[in-house]
Amino acid sequence: AVLVESLLVFTMVLLVHAVVWDRFSWCAVALAIQAFYVQFKWDRLLQLGGAVFQFRGAANSGLLPASMVMPLLGVVMKERCRAAGIVYFERFGIVVASTGMLLALFLSVLAVGITKPVPTNTCILTGIAGSVIIYTMKHSLTVSEVIEVLEVLLIFVYLSMILLYLLPRCFTPGEALLVLGGVSFVLNQLIKRSLNVIEGRGDPIDFFLLVAVVGVILLGLFFTVLFIFMDSCTWISSMFFHMMTAVLGLGVIMPWLYRLIHRNPLFWLLQFLFQTQTRLYLLVYWTFLAASACGVVFYQNTKRSSESKKHQASTITRKYFHFIVVATYVPGLIYDRQLLYIAAVLCLAVFIFLEYVRYFRIKPFGQTLRHLLSLFLDERDSGPLILTHIYLLLGMSLPVWLFPRSCAPKGTLPGAGALVPYSGVLAVGVGDTIASVFGSTMGEIKWPGTKKTFEGTMTAIFAQIIAVALILIFDSSVNLNSSYAWILASVSLVSLLEAYTTQIDNLLLPLYLQIMLMA
Repeated sequence: AVLVESLLVFTMVLLVHAVVWDRFSWCAVALAIQAFYVQFKWDRLLQLGGAVFQFRGAANSGLLPASMVMPLLGVVMKERCRAAGIVYFERFGIVVASTGMLLALFLSVLAVGITKPVPTNTCILTGIAGSVIIYTMKHSLTVSEVIEVLEVLLIFVYLSMILLYLLPRCFTPGEALLVLGGVSFVLNQLIKRSLNVIEGRGDPIDFFLLVAVVGVILLGLFFTVLFIFMDSCTWISSMFFHMMTAVLGLGVIMPWLYRLIHRNPLFWLLQFLFQTQTRLYLLVYWTFLAASACGVVFYQNTKRSSESKKHQASTITRKYFHFIVVATYVPGLIYDRQLLYIAAVLCLAVFIFLEYVRYFRIKPFGQTLRHLLSLFLDERDSGPLILTHIYLLLGMSLPVWLFPRSCAPKGTLPGAGALVPYSGVLAVGVGDTIASVFGSTMGEIKWPGTKKTFEGTMTAIFAQIIAVALILIFDSSVNLNSSYAWILASVSLVSLLEAYTTQIDNLLLPLYLQIMLMA
């Protein structure tokens, strides 16, 4: 299974390389080769329990698929913005690619360094790949860009040491690279933009995303340290939690946003949300869907109470939420992507805040949330945090957030790139959902080395093709320009990756589909 997963990632790397064909795509190929070898060292460390931190069990290290996401995303973003003539974002794509490569190299060197005896061949391969990447960075990056890349690496190192210690068994090494690398990059971007604020420069919704992500992460770190010294389950601690959340929100996050967007954030948000009648209709519709999702949770818990204490939600029941998320995102993508962007940011902040309430058992809802959500746990929620619903939201939202709007003058990219914002809907909302439902109910032929079925994968590919046809009918901004073969190949590769990967598919699949469609 690991070999097939690696082969699929290699195929996507080579396809992107064939389209782009520059020094950075060559570096991506070199990085993929060395990550393939180092991945087995990580797997061995995980099996022997010598991986320094406690990582999520029942999964391989996932180093290769995770290592290639940021570099490939940066490479294709650079190429799209170069074609559009937007130099600033072309350089930004180069910084993203360089940062991703350096973070992946750091994780590789760490694995090689703690492996005993020292693997000579892997050391040589890592050294060669590292030399090629550093040489390319030396001749491609300015001094300020080099400093920016090193800042992200420094933040990543400290953030990894803190969070992997505080949150054992929540991530595999690959997932830690993907999640913590992304958070480190966002934090560095926020610091950089806060120090270089120019009035009128930058889109307020981008600043809203940066401040919201960094704000909730800092909030979690603050309370994690605080509750080491005091019991979080008491009413006094709970009152202090809510009070400090309000203080940090109104005293730190709001002024920070005000400095960036030069207007009152609350007034700006209210004006933004109720700007048009379409937005009012969408907000009412989304409120109804949110209530429906809560209804599913309460109904399933009622069944558990009446049937058995050990009752767990089935795969099909969990996929109800995928259908609800698809019904949420598709109208937003068609009618108002900026509203969807902001709504997804707010929803992410709420999800993470509620997870803090559950994790710390904050009164009055902490224990209730713990009881309600325990019904939907699966083998991937082996650590103290429940992250699958947050990963689902991220998988649907990242293609919307990472879409290079400035490099798409008409609001959409040409060819297959027009489907980039729909990557989460296609890969997770349609593909993963259909594969799970049909695979678990009608699947008989299993892919070698996995529990996934041939029927589930084929049905997922067919369903995504139908979804693309429906998008073409209902979204007039999408024009594929006869790039159907590339779309079919992209959907097929990502669906096969879903069958073979043991990583969090809700997070990984949309990013790879976005990379392929942008290429």
